[in-house]
Order: sequence, then C-alpha cells, then structure tokens
Amino acid sequence: MLQVNNISFTYPSQKSTLINLHFKVKKGEHLCLMGESGCGKSTLLKIIYGLLDIDEGSIFWDDFKVLGPSKNLIPGVPFFKYLAQDFDLMPFTSVSENINKFLSRFYPKEAQKKTNELLKVLDMIDFADTKVKNLSGGQQQRVAIAQVLAKEPKLLLLDEPFSQIDNFKKNTLRRKLFKYLKLKNITCIVATHDVNDALSFADKLIVINEHKIIVNNTPSQIYKKPSNKYVASLFDDVNEVFINGEKSLLYPHQIKVVKKSNFFAIVLNSYFKGSYWLIEARFNKQIIYFKHMEDILINTEINLSLK
Repeated sequence: MLQVNNISFTYPSQKSTLINLHFKVKKGEHLCLMGESGCGKSTLLKIIYGLLDIDEGSIFWDDFKVLGPSKNLIPGVPFFKYLAQDFDLMPFTSVSENINKFLSRFYPKEAQKKTNELLKVLDMIDFADTKVKNLSGGQQQRVAIAQVLAKEPKLLLLDEPFSQIDNFKKNTLRRKLFKYLKLKNITCIVATHDVNDALSFADKLIVINEHKIIVNNTPSQIYKKPSNKYVASLFDDVNEVFINGEKSLLYPHQIKVVKKSNFFAIVLNSYFKGSYWLIEARFNKQIIYFKHMEDILINTEINLSLK
C-alpha cells in the first residue's frame, strides 16, 4: 500500500505548491489525479517517485519510506517507474531495442518474449524494427510506456500518458493498457486532463484545487454528486442553474426538451457533435447548454425539464 501522509511542498521562491495532502492507494488499485494546469499533479508524481524533497509529512510503500534526492545518491525508488511528459528514448535504435535494454541480457529469449508482449499491448508490433527517430510523437509515447512497463514496477506513475496519441488510437490503447496493468496487479497513478482516463479506468479519483485535495472518492460518486462547479466542470460542460433562489449543477444530458413545463428557454445556437447536438439557450437570463438528438432552430422557444 502507498501511504501519503500529510505532505506539503514548496518550490524555491514560490508560494506553496502542495498543502497537507493525505491519501492511500491499495496494491493493484488505479488512482487518477485531476485538476487544472498548475495545480500540482505533476509535482505530486515527482514527489512520490522520490525526485523532490518534501517540506513536511512522509510517504511509505508498505514499510519502505520514500525519500527525496537529498537522502539518495540516485533519486527515485527502484521498484517504482515514472513516465514524465518529456519522455527520453534512444532515437537511433529500434523500438524493440528501446524496450529490450530494460530487460535482462542473461535471458534473451525471455526478454524478447516480454518485448513482444508489450509491443502487442501498445499496438507497436509493426514498428518493432523501426528506428525511434522515424516515429510520430504519439508512437514514441507508446514506446516510452512500454519501457516503464518492461520490469513490471510495483507502482507506475504516468503524467498525461496519452497526450500525443491520436484519438482513434487512444481509446483502444487505454483499454488494453489498463487491462494489462490489472492483469499484472500493478498499482498505477495517472495525472491527466482527460475525463476518459478517470471515469472508465480509475478505481479512485482525487481532485486537486488551489494546491489541496478537495475530493477523494470513486469516479462515479464524484461525477454523480459533484461538490462544486469546479469539480463538475472537469467532466463536462456544467450548468449552474438557479431555480427559485436555489442553485443546481446540471450536466447537459440532465436538461431535456419537453412538451409542457414551467421552465422556458430561447435557443441561441446549435452545435453538431456527431451523435447529438449541443444546444445553447437563454434560461432566466442565464446561458445554458444541453444535449438534444435533433437540431433546433435559433430563436425557438422551448420547454425544459431540469433534473
């Protein structure tokens, strides 16, 4: 189990970056970190890996205490793996060689078997003999993920792991990667802006805002009952609707067009989204957004159900 005990951290000449963070991650569990840019997600991953010295608190993996660079000649925990956004590869060697270098040279057959296994998980079999310098940014990112998986770390720390990968590849890759991590019982912490990383694959979700943890729960609980507009806006467009003086947070799918109701709105715009239209409307002097299966003409008056 990973235990992060009331840690705080400040970069030199800056205000506090992380304040009194406390949480646990069970073995084999997947945790997602979300929050706007600059909230401290990437810094937290570096701290957990042992690349930064904390001001207060402690971090343990079971009975092993994670210490920063001031206490270690070589920073980092040997049985953790950390993949930063600026991943480092050997550009003039092949994809297979980039993965194989992290595996034992005393057992070449087993090393090649493991390399092929990871190439399959990351959809890179066809590029096994291609030099890394000839790959796209997204393909290089997949090779970097394969590298950190090579020795099956106890804890995998991923910082925006799919940021450079095309959307048509991203969904398949995400499913295969997180399925593989569960199969190997590898604990994983992912810092991301992508809601699909959190909702579909995380066991727990932590939201960081103003350098503090403001929510720590399952993704479904946080999504269904967001504590405030900031949290809700991480998942989708959110409408802060005032009805009879009371505030409600509603996602676009929670607002429906009906034949009769006590709520009226005027359509301002319509945006085609493929499987639906996102309708922009004026309701009680507010701008709201909701999903509808058909286009609606501008200036049409509609009745709404708000749930």
